[in-house]
Amino acid sequence: MPAIRLINHPHTRQHGALALKLTAAEFQQWEHKSVTLLGMSGVGKTRLSALLRQNGWFHYSGDYRIGTRYLDEAILDNIKQQAMQVPFLRDLLRSDSIYIRNNIGVDHLKPVASFLGKVGNPEHGGLPLEEFKRRQRLHHEAEIAAMNDVPAFIDKAKSIYGYKHFINDAGGSVCELDSPEVIEMLAEHTLILYIKATEHDEHELIERAKLAPKPLYYRREFLDEQMALYLRKYGLQYVAQVEPDDFVRWIFPRLFYARIPRYNAIAEQQGYTVTTEELAQVKSTDDFLALVTRAIERRKL
Repeated sequence: MPAIRLINHPHTRQHGALALKLTAAEFQQWEHKSVTLLGMSGVGKTRLSALLRQNGWFHYSGDYRIGTRYLDEAILDNIKQQAMQVPFLRDLLRSDSIYIRNNIGVDHLKPVASFLGKVGNPEHGGLPLEEFKRRQRLHHEAEIAAMNDVPAFIDKAKSIYGYKHFINDAGGSVCELDSPEVIEMLAEHTLILYIKATEHDEHELIERAKLAPKPLYYRREFLDEQMALYLRKYGLQYVAQVEPDDFVRWIFPRLFYARIPRYNAIAEQQGYTVTTEELAQVKSTDDFLALVTRAIERRKL
């Protein structure tokens, strides 16, 4: 992804002008600040977004947009399919006596994770490989669409809802979209801020994932490669023999370290970097603005 130079001053630029490579002074003078947070799940993106939301920033959650706009029907179909296996519920659904709807919130995204699921033994809640890949593909398409909606929501946040500033709480898998045009679009309309885990926090995130393995998005090539390694390592012949939670525990560190170069490349070419240790010190909007200012000044050294 080629670096792009700032061509308009932030307080005079029009919609669509580039929002890259600001000086610290330009960022401070930017009347309607728009920031994209990038990093692994668990580094503090949503905590920071919630803090800013309470102080006049519009909080755009990529995962919320995915669940409520682009995967809503697929999520409901999955839930209904499970409900139809229960005779009592099946009769009520078929007679339109009850209905099912998603109750997704910015801080409650479990329906999205439940749809994504885990691959492996169906007797232990796993999905067949092809069905798992189908859901992964749908999520990939939905995440691209959700990120492409960011410019429109920047306008809506200001013109409809009256918010002055905008925070894009991007999903942890944005670095795996293999869609340079999406990253370039985000860099054009927002300042990209990569939250890099310190070595200590890396270990914490990995241990947390082992204790509570959650559904994850994988690039197809990465999944195929890692699944082949896993099957060989444990002498398994079929994906249906894979224990879903064990596979997530095994693959998470590999996924984590495979994503780091991707995050670094985006930050190096299109944005700025702060650490989880620095972010943990942010307790107010002023703290956040000071942190971004320091990240910009570091970049200029």
